[in-house]
Amino acid sequence: METITVPHLGTSAIGYRLGGAYDASLPTLVMVNSFSTSAELYRPQFADGELRATVNLLALEPYGHGRTRASYEQFTYWDSAIADLQVLDALGIPEAFVLGTSQGGWVAARMAVLAPRTVKGIIVLGTSMDYESQRSRDLGCWDGIGFNTPAIDALAEDVGDDWVVPVELVDAVLEEGFGEDVPPEERTFWHATYQENYAGDAGRQRLRLSAINLRDRDGLHGRLDSVRCPVLWMHGTADPVYSVADAEDEITMFVDSADAELRVVDGGRHFLSASNPGEVDTATVEFVHRWE
Repeated sequence: METITVPHLGTSAIGYRLGGAYDASLPTLVMVNSFSTSAELYRPQFADGELRATVNLLALEPYGHGRTRASYEQFTYWDSAIADLQVLDALGIPEAFVLGTSQGGWVAARMAVLAPRTVKGIIVLGTSMDYESQRSRDLGCWDGIGFNTPAIDALAEDVGDDWVVPVELVDAVLEEGFGEDVPPEERTFWHATYQENYAGDAGRQRLRLSAINLRDRDGLHGRLDSVRCPVLWMHGTADPVYSVADAEDEITMFVDSADAELRVVDGGRHFLSASNPGEVDTATVEFVHRWE
């Protein structure tokens, strides 16, 4: 993992990982991780030889996540989208596809709204384009307000330098992402990663703001007609956070996209890039070849 400086939010250091030396002859795939994880969510993609031979893999960590830091303490998903576009400029990458898991999906959509000439296509996984609305709950999505509010309240007080994120909170996120049977090696890996990323009072603040963003974000329904690029939406049938029914409704809102396809993955979990990397990676290669 490295960081790169961009001017947004009073200057920011954005955590990123490249899959190898940048090859200007290949298209680039930006990957944006899910809530409270890091670029390490995309370990399966970095290990996929066919995917690495097809695109430059570039994982970017949103504000509040991994190694990303800003001069200003407050941030939203729009800020992450702007900063990610500035990273592309800083790296000299003129255009890219963007893949996002869960919250990464709405960062990808925001990037496409903001920079239609830069974003060639988006691949969104286990996501939603809504705010945490009654509409989404009526369609079988989770109660994001009920999930996040206790954590936001519990993280409200200052803590000492020896504080690390409680494993109970990590386990709650992992069960939403991987299901109840989280592989032991994944649980061990993420316990250690979370406690490295979210330590001390600064870590507490970043995690709390990330949870506030997840709970209180704005919806994108009124802006989706500004997405011009092709869209591939992949959604698992075993996703407990956002439902297939919601995805079926929202894919129809990309009315001015070059193409908008929903692909349902049988048994796929919320962290679809991790639970079903073979299907996601194969579909991504096909998508890039079609639209590059």
